Amino acid sequence: MSQAAAASDTRVLVVGPSWVGDMVMAQSLLKTLKQRQPGSRIGVVAPGWSQPILERMAEVDEVARLDVGHGEFGWATRRALARQLRGRFDTAIVLPRSWKSALVPFLARVPRRIGFTGEQRYGLLNDRRELDKLRLDQTVKRFVALGLTVDEARRGDFAIPRPQLRVDADNLAELRRRLELSSRPAIGMMPGAEYGPAKQWPLGHFRELAGRLVAEGYEVRVLGGPKDVAAGEAIAGGQALVHNLCGQTRLADAVDLLADCRQVVTNDSGLMHVAAAVGTRVQALYGSSSPAYTPPLSDNAEIHTLGLNCSPCFERTCPLGHTNCLVQLSPQRVLAAVLAASPALIARH
Repeated sequence: MSQAAAASDTRVLVVGPSWVGDMVMAQSLLKTLKQRQPGSRIGVVAPGWSQPILERMAEVDEVARLDVGHGEFGWATRRALARQLRGRFDTAIVLPRSWKSALVPFLARVPRRIGFTGEQRYGLLNDRRELDKLRLDQTVKRFVALGLTVDEARRGDFAIPRPQLRVDADNLAELRRRLELSSRPAIGMMPGAEYGPAKQWPLGHFRELAGRLVAEGYEVRVLGGPKDVAAGEAIAGGQALVHNLCGQTRLADAVDLLADCRQVVTNDSGLMHVAAAVGTRVQALYGSSSPAYTPPLSDNAEIHTLGLNCSPCFERTCPLGHTNCLVQLSPQRVLAAVLAASPALIARH
């Protein structure tokens, strides 16, 4: 068989991460794999909730659902999935660094299994890579590095393809009708952050900014999951043209609604990465986390961070009890950034 034919027949199984933002960033690895071997077939092992995101990635040929809860071992579920995948892939790339994340490729007897050394996975991985945290200083770099040779990854000067999610125009039209959205240009707001409250801009700041944006002629859409409903109501409650859509949309719907927004104002969250991946301008708010580690992967983004001497602390809750890194980040500053990015776009209503 020729080298070209062998490359076209390559079958790669990627064990994906378990967070929305990380799953979006994983597309940079998938793009790298397809660029290097255009005829390869890529399957992704991922939790069921992430399937709508993966279905919007042109590089994904197959999603292998692995529905186990956070912290759950799920031996029977992993073993059953491995049986379904056995004999179907040549290479596996395991993105999470946990022991259990490497089980499915091992049990599926995938011949080559690549991942970073971690949690004593010596028997489960047979192509183990050492993680150089200084050179691979971003999550997305670590993902892409696993799709390269050891020497390429060690140099650290490789390209990072940007995530790009497909938008469903028909679904967007139906959403606009069902949710009774206006014809005004929209600003999205994402007040959630699954990791913890130390990453969340105060709801009062979001609410004040929403009111000012409406006065400037915008519609505001607050987006998030069922856990964010109360936060969305705190922002939207009683304000005309501020829609609390938290809990009313699927993850696939959020992709289309964010693509329809002129800009978004967002915590460092999964939906921030979704917005970046559909090309919407991102106003990203960073407190306890670092834009150097998990930035929005877009040239169309502005980072807002105060750089206090106590941040980034990477804690779920503020160790000092005040979250000044976000409290002192004013709505006026963010409003000015939004308006500066769209001068003369808005006719006041």
